[in-house]
Amino acid sequence: MQQRFAALFALAAFAALVLWGLSWRAAPVAGPDGERVSFQIATGPSGGTFFTIAQAIAGIISHPPGMGRCETSMVCGPSGTILSVRTAQGSFDNLRAVNNGLVESALVQSDMADAAARGQGPFRRFGPQKNVTIIAALFPEEVHLVAAARAGITDVRGLARRRVWLAPPTTDSGITARRILAAFRVSVRLVEGDDPDVLLADGKIDAFFLTAAAPFGPVSQALAGGKAGLVPITGDGVERLLAQEPQLQHATIAAQTYPGAPALNTIATRTLWVVNARVPDALVYGITRALFNPANRAALVAGHPAAHKIGLATAALELPAPLHAGARRYFREAGLLAR
Repeated sequence: MQQRFAALFALAAFAALVLWGLSWRAAPVAGPDGERVSFQIATGPSGGTFFTIAQAIAGIISHPPGMGRCETSMVCGPSGTILSVRTAQGSFDNLRAVNNGLVESALVQSDMADAAARGQGPFRRFGPQKNVTIIAALFPEEVHLVAAARAGITDVRGLARRRVWLAPPTTDSGITARRILAAFRVSVRLVEGDDPDVLLADGKIDAFFLTAAAPFGPVSQALAGGKAGLVPITGDGVERLLAQEPQLQHATIAAQTYPGAPALNTIATRTLWVVNARVPDALVYGITRALFNPANRAALVAGHPAAHKIGLATAALELPAPLHAGARRYFREAGLLAR
C-alpha cells in the first residue's frame, strides 16, 4: 500500500526493484562463517502495511550464525537464511518480479494474484504467471472509501460526477477502485495528484479510495477532526463485483478501528506471500514452519495491528494460485491439507 503517492518515488522504487533483483541468481553465498542464503521479500513503499509486516516476518525468520533465539527448534528459518525487505510499487510489479526470478518472494493482493495466475486484467499482455506460487494467505486488506462530510456522499452511487481521487491504474488501490466503479456503473470526475488526504482537506476532491489493512495512516489523517467520513461499499454493485472477482469478499471494519467511527461494511482482498516456484522446497518449508511457530506470535503481531489476523487456520484456504511444494509439505504436516 502506498502512504505517499509521489510519482517520482514510485519510479525510483520500481528502478530499485529491477537493480537489486539482478543479483538473485546467486542465492547461496559462502561467507566466513559458512553458507548464507539470501531471501528477499518485495513489498510496497516504506512505512506501508506490506513493508512493516514484512520487516516483522524477516526479523522472526532470519537465522544468521550466532542468533541465540534460533537455538530453539523451528523458531527461525533454516540455518544461514537471511531475509531482507525491499520497497516496490505494489502487487503488479511484485508478481512480475517473482515470476521472472528477479526476487524470491513478495507480498501481493490476492485479487491481483488471481489475475496473474489466469493471465487476465493487467497481466493479459504477459499471459499466466506460472512461476508464481504461494507460501500463505496472511491478512485482509479493506477497501476504504473516504468522503468529505460537506459532500453528503452516503454510498458508492453518490460518487457520480463527483471529484474523486484514484491511485494510478497499475497500482493495487487504483485497480480495485476502478473495478468497484465499473461494477456500480458510476462515472466520476477523476482528479490526479499526491496525498489524497491533503487534497480532501483542501477541498480539491470530494472522495478517494484506498485499499489497505485497517487502520491506515492516510485514512486516519483524513478522518481526524470530523471533516470526512467512511462510506459503506454495499449493494447490487458489490454482488456483481464479487461474482467477477472471487478473491474479493465482504468485510467489516470494526467500530473504533478509527476513533469515533462506527462499524462499516465494505469489501476486502487478502494479502498473500508469494514465492518463485524454483526456490528450494526445504527453504520454503523451513520459512513457513517458522512463520506459524507459536513462539513467534508476539513478535509478529507487535509490528502492525493487521498481523493479528495472520493465522494457520486461514493460511491455505481458497488460494488463487498453487501452494509452493515446501509450504504444501508444512500445511500437510499441520493437518490442513490431505496427505
